[in-house]
Amino acid sequence: MIIKSLAVGPIQANCFIIGCETTRAGAVIDPGDEAERIIAEVEKANLHIETIINTHGHFDHVSGNRQLKAATGAELLIHALDAPMLTQLDRMAGAFGLRADNSPPPDRTIEDGDTVDVGDLHLTVLHTPGHTPGGISLHTDSCVFVGDTLFQGSIGRTDFPGGDFDTLINSIHTKLFTLDEQTIVYTGHGPETAIGTEKRYNPFARMA
Repeated sequence: MIIKSLAVGPIQANCFIIGCETTRAGAVIDPGDEAERIIAEVEKANLHIETIINTHGHFDHVSGNRQLKAATGAELLIHALDAPMLTQLDRMAGAFGLRADNSPPPDRTIEDGDTVDVGDLHLTVLHTPGHTPGGISLHTDSCVFVGDTLFQGSIGRTDFPGGDFDTLINSIHTKLFTLDEQTIVYTGHGPETAIGTEKRYNPFARMA
């Protein structure tokens, strides 16, 4: 499995380019900004991007959707509960004194238990709401991409519209902390971590 990580945009959200080494099929998870930079990395990796996946609808994770989709023709996926946010990115960014292009609508929505295939790779969709109503994580055998659900030593904010602390903690405990402790956690901001590390040391893990 090919995994490339880029911190993009003024809020430095993590964008992940993943690919199948056998077929060279690829996907981009959370193209938050700097689409041209993302495209350049895709070309370096010799991948054909078939899918764009948004872990949630906040502008710092999806503002590159329009440009990346135009360049690749990839299918755009997001959970139905966060899909309406894609038409409000300019307003969300404006609240932070920033700008963003609204995204095209999703080609299809995804929900808990769905599988997204990237060549020979299979990503299982875990609905992990709390940071947003339609937040998702994407799990493979060895890693999980969690968006802003869980961070190294912390959790996602729940003070934005649609956020809820108890819901987020429940998502972490029932969807993420049930995974194998060796599972690598690729977060929406900051460094990667592991499920076992967060179960033992994340202070919010005791707040169920």
